Amino acid sequence: MTDGPATGASASGSTVLMAMTATDLSTRDFASAFLRQRWRPVVFTAAPSRFDAHVRRAAVPVIHDLAAMTVTPDVIHGHHGIETLAALLRFPSTPAVFVCHDATTWHSIPPRMTRIRAYVGVDENCRDRMVCEYGVPAERTRIMANSVDLRRFAPRGPLPARPARALVFSHGATEYTFVPAIRSACAPRGIAVDVAGAGVGRPTDAPEQALPRYDLVFAKGRCALESLAVGAAVILCDAGGLGTLVTTADVEHLRRLNFGVRTLQRLATAEAVGEEIDRYDPTDAARVSAIIREAADVDLLAAQFIALYDEIRHPPAASNLEEEMSNASEYLTRAAARLDAQVRASLHTPAQRMRRRILATRSLAPLLRVLYPWLGGRGR
Repeated sequence: MTDGPATGASASGSTVLMAMTATDLSTRDFASAFLRQRWRPVVFTAAPSRFDAHVRRAAVPVIHDLAAMTVTPDVIHGHHGIETLAALLRFPSTPAVFVCHDATTWHSIPPRMTRIRAYVGVDENCRDRMVCEYGVPAERTRIMANSVDLRRFAPRGPLPARPARALVFSHGATEYTFVPAIRSACAPRGIAVDVAGAGVGRPTDAPEQALPRYDLVFAKGRCALESLAVGAAVILCDAGGLGTLVTTADVEHLRRLNFGVRTLQRLATAEAVGEEIDRYDPTDAARVSAIIREAADVDLLAAQFIALYDEIRHPPAASNLEEEMSNASEYLTRAAARLDAQVRASLHTPAQRMRRRILATRSLAPLLRVLYPWLGGRGR
């Protein structure tokens, strides 16, 4: 999720959450949790998206221009660097929290600003990135693991003794990445496999409706967390590699890693996937789900953030204009360099190379128009 500033009175407040397309739904859930805590969230995102309507239906305002906000927020809660920096410069007397959700992307580079009084990593990987790569003081960091809206992700019925249906739940899942290994492992075990995600042209805005139909889910990160909350058995797997079946013995450790890239340390082969499937235990999976539902509720995380807001608001934030401009310049330089590197890297993916070959062959131009959506959606 991404965010921005918050305003309100002593007993309640309002929060501006800055959203990007991949995190709009979680932003909506988090903003709704703030409403239940008697805060008044306002979502700020630089670019409009089709999920704006979802957020507004939750009775949360969405703005795309900070000049439209005429009240000064109490707290800036930022998830992406550019939006966080824009909010800090727009409201020079407001303290901030920055939340890092990703350890690699340019937009998650933490701005080093004195008014950002707390840096939050959703896992150890993100916390280490902020401290080791970008010089954020360790004493200003903490880990606050991701949450799930338990009102949306209701528990399913008991799992069968043997899994019958599996879901590969990932935007990186395609028949050209790790899905064939999963199919090869599931077929001899009589497990039917479905795939959901942008990579196969089947993204879903309502995973809470689909997940209860599956006994076994292959996922990482937030997708894994949502699947565990519903009660499915989850094997950590994505384009980055294969992890393990999540069990009661390691669920707390794996959650501290956000069920993410640090857990995916093996090549996803049919043999390795099969070994994890054979560890399937419906009783243990039910216990794992109970642990997640006890510890990972979005309302609990919202309350923890509100306590953090109270902590950083006292004493009031002081602003040194010269220092802030210097820090902003440093951030923009770093972000621009990382963005340029990522754009250059994207030009050398197999899909982009194929597109350039087709463009170079005029007789194939009509084919390009047919294939362009496919080419543009792979390898970026």
